[in-house]
Amino acid sequence: MATLPVSDAQFESEVVKADLPVIVDFWAEWCGPCKQIGPALEELSDEYDGKIKIVKVNVDENPESPASMGVRGIPALFMFKDGQVVSNKIGAAPKAALKAWIDENV
Repeated sequence: MATLPVSDAQFESEVVKADLPVIVDFWAEWCGPCKQIGPALEELSDEYDGKIKIVKVNVDENPESPASMGVRGIPALFMFKDGQVVSNKIGAAPKAALKAWIDENV
């Protein structure tokens, strides 16, 4: 399962009310580090298919969700479980570090 683009309007239903743990990637088209972690997140989405969901929120097109989360820098990753943020990670990281972060928190 590939990462899923999510808008402000979908945030509540796709993230907060999701049955699975959800990782939200707040990103922007112009953000170099966001583009660096994109492929790793796609691979991790496939590896964890059925266990977690990874969604992407473009901060330029959807300003409400990142504002409500207090996002000040991107990429910003937030992990939700049962509608609550259980962990977050700011900045780019290699795939192995992202995988370790997921495993620690799922």
